[in-house]
Amino acid sequence: MFTTPKRSRRSAFSLVELVVVVLIVGILAAVVAPKMFDTAGEARDSATRASLAVVRDAIELYRSQNGSYPSAANIKTDLRNYYKGTFPKVQTSKVGTAKQNNDVAASTADPITVVTGNNGWAYNAATGEFVVNHTDCLAW
Repeated sequence: MFTTPKRSRRSAFSLVELVVVVLIVGILAAVVAPKMFDTAGEARDSATRASLAVVRDAIELYRSQNGSYPSAANIKTDLRNYYKGTFPKVQTSKVGTAKQNNDVAASTADPITVVTGNNGWAYNAATGEFVVNHTDCLAW
């Protein structure tokens, strides 16, 4: 007798199953990737906050040794002996590239407010307040 061969059953994924899996992986990557890859922005924010702390400590040390806060016009040179290296610059991306510098604007507002222009920092010589010259960063 002549018998017909049995069809062997393949154990593989169909095209529809593969498309569904690729879509799910794509959706997950779209949701998770921005959270994972913004570490550079967070690092710049942390560096700016650390720079703020260093300069604020230097201002207070200057005041304790000299009896007054350094002048706004000469803050970089007055504080040179109170921190190591060059005067820090604003690195956070919240301020935009024009303000990512180490320029200091004088402010007389109490509490300090944003000063117009492209200065990265704002400083009030009367109160010793030193901040990032941007509305999103004043609370730092």
